[in-house]
Amino acid sequence: MVATAPKLWPQSTVVCIASGPSLTPGDCDLVREAHLDGTVKVIVINTSYQLAPWADCLYACDARWWKWHDGAKDFRGLKYSLNPHVDPPAQARYSLPCDYGVTVLKNTGTTGLEVDPTGLRTGHNSGYQAINLAVHLGAKKIVLLGYDLKRAPDGKVHWHGDHRQATSVPLSLFLPTFQTLVKPLRALGIAIENCSRESALTCFPRVSLREALSARAPAAALEMSL
Repeated sequence: MVATAPKLWPQSTVVCIASGPSLTPGDCDLVREAHLDGTVKVIVINTSYQLAPWADCLYACDARWWKWHDGAKDFRGLKYSLNPHVDPPAQARYSLPCDYGVTVLKNTGTTGLEVDPTGLRTGHNSGYQAINLAVHLGAKKIVLLGYDLKRAPDGKVHWHGDHRQATSVPLSLFLPTFQTLVKPLRALGIAIENCSRESALTCFPRVSLREALSARAPAAALEMSL
């Protein structure tokens, strides 16, 4: 059976919580309030599930991460990942280290937005991929949190410190790919707002988290920079 990401949350506001160093427990608590009210759906990325274990979906693209975290077995929501291979024969041979109940989508290239719900564009980073996943799941508005895309003054790249077997994080490679999401999202009428406390992303409107989680219509966020 072909893995897919069905439109489970049509016309929803989806908060994507990445792992940038500016993310705080207080930010996640504010999102949780909206989540409890049924106002938003939430995708957590990588280790940020530890700050928001109540989220609806966990996304992590690295098979090693799933192994290090034993499949995040206590997380009760949806779990998604990405096949690292682009060519179909290699995709067919790929599997995560263990059966963690993770849906693995196809790798369909690097930039732009994949509209086929069996695949994702990578953007070279999991935060980009989570945006594409939010679209598949039915987002009408996407709120970004923890999308710093830059180091903190103390040199940290993540709020939780380095991953195991840490390697250099090529932020300069990640950053330009987000620009290629602007036009496809606009064409689909999907608003996106960046509520990260600190962020090098300039292609999406910057909005306070409280404002983004309010009930105002998302259409105001469609005026994204070209």
